[in-house]
Amino acid sequence: MKVTFLGTGTSQGIPVIACDCRVCSSADYRDKRLRVSVLLEVEGKVIVIDSGPDFRYQMLRAGVKHLDAIVFTHEHKDHVAGMDDIRAFNFKQQTEIEVYAHPRVQEALKKEFSYIFSSLKYPGIPRINMHTIENNSFQVCGVPFLPVEVMHFQLPVFGFRIGDFTYITDAKTITDQEKEKIRGTRILVINALQREKHISHLTLDEAIKLAEEIGANETYFTHMSHRLGTHSEISAMLPQGIFLAYDGLVLEA
Repeated sequence: MKVTFLGTGTSQGIPVIACDCRVCSSADYRDKRLRVSVLLEVEGKVIVIDSGPDFRYQMLRAGVKHLDAIVFTHEHKDHVAGMDDIRAFNFKQQTEIEVYAHPRVQEALKKEFSYIFSSLKYPGIPRINMHTIENNSFQVCGVPFLPVEVMHFQLPVFGFRIGDFTYITDAKTITDQEKEKIRGTRILVINALQREKHISHLTLDEAIKLAEEIGANETYFTHMSHRLGTHSEISAMLPQGIFLAYDGLVLEA
């Protein structure tokens, strides 16, 4: 499976335009973090987890020519706002896009994109096939997905394990039962928002502790705010086998 990080940043803590923080002014391409999303190419299928506000540019930047499905972790704006831009793939492929979401997330999508779900199918609107997912194994276009439920403060959020690859974003706590789903994974991706305490996201220290507990061969941090620091600065602080992801990073999982 080929994994491409479309975005590793977050709306949390994004500075105002023209700010002079060290991350914004960094010349290191690894510090240019768009909103979090990941692209999976597996078993001949192209699957995106989350389509945030930067979705269109991310897909263009990555040169994605085909899209089979979007899987949503949860309903927050920085994870769903770009769903409208699947319409280009509808036009090119002349097919619907398969969308997988929890019922609660579906309700949020219906409010945000009511025209997609309207009985009046206006020409050119995005066309989707909606699939309901719960905290049970399911398949995305034939590819097995195992949900891992984490808590984003008081909001349940899905991470996903696909084979030996596990992707989790917007976590603050994970029960022991859900951790068992992750154990044995070869590559783990988890969120690490910032170094300071936060009510709904893992901090850097908390993410490191969780990574060491799970013990994956490789762990990559994502969903990083500008407050975390520059890529080079934080990378120098990380234990062996733990890395910062960055936009455009490609892994073989």
